Amino acid sequence: MKTQVYCSDFSFACWCSVMKDECGICSRVMRTTYMRKCERCKKLFCRDCMVPDVATGDPNMMLCLHCARRVVSPRTVSKFAGLEGHLKFRAAFTNLVKLSFARIDGLIGSNLPMAAYREPEWWSNASSSIHAKAWLDAGWEVQEVNFKEGYATFKKVRNAPFKKSKKKKLEITQPFTPVPVHRPKSKIPSKTKVSKLYARIKNLERQRAMPRQPIRGFKPKSQYQKRLFKSNEKPQ
Repeated sequence: MKTQVYCSDFSFACWCSVMKDECGICSRVMRTTYMRKCERCKKLFCRDCMVPDVATGDPNMMLCLHCARRVVSPRTVSKFAGLEGHLKFRAAFTNLVKLSFARIDGLIGSNLPMAAYREPEWWSNASSSIHAKAWLDAGWEVQEVNFKEGYATFKKVRNAPFKKSKKKKLEITQPFTPVPVHRPKSKIPSKTKVSKLYARIKNLERQRAMPRQPIRGFKPKSQYQKRLFKSNEKPQ
């Protein structure tokens, strides 16, 4: 975000451009001169939201708090976690799932190894392999593999337990008491306001009772002019 500030003086006028940006963590907007770039994600953050490199301790290598957390405690996610989550989702309404090899590639976000296209042992329901553990933990087993058409059929053998959230549920011990509602008090108008409204009504009644005055710049026709014939009319 760039803001321009116009500075004026008696002797000269100058334009001053001030570059500002928003911190990605605390969302504070400040000048870019007070911000630094993270060496890992290459984004700008304020100095309060940055720490030296936790791996090397070099004060010149600054990391944001998000990248420092990823370095200290990286998340280890299995390659086949997408397949496991998809099978858990399908377990709610079906007992048999047919997935093509291309569909499995999309679920895991990578290509299956060449052994998956050639060797039937790769699809064995052995808990020792990482890929088989993914569908076994979801409660499924491989029933059929067709290498010619390129698909695998999974069958549900049990219902996988869902992980309970770590958040503690709030227990309601007291009855619910609604917030008291205060009705707005009807304000009685003052005597001055009433007198002004009454005078305004009387003035409007007087204006309606008065005869209509001609518009400024136009004179009303006299009775003689009203009795005259028009140009397109013939006297009788």
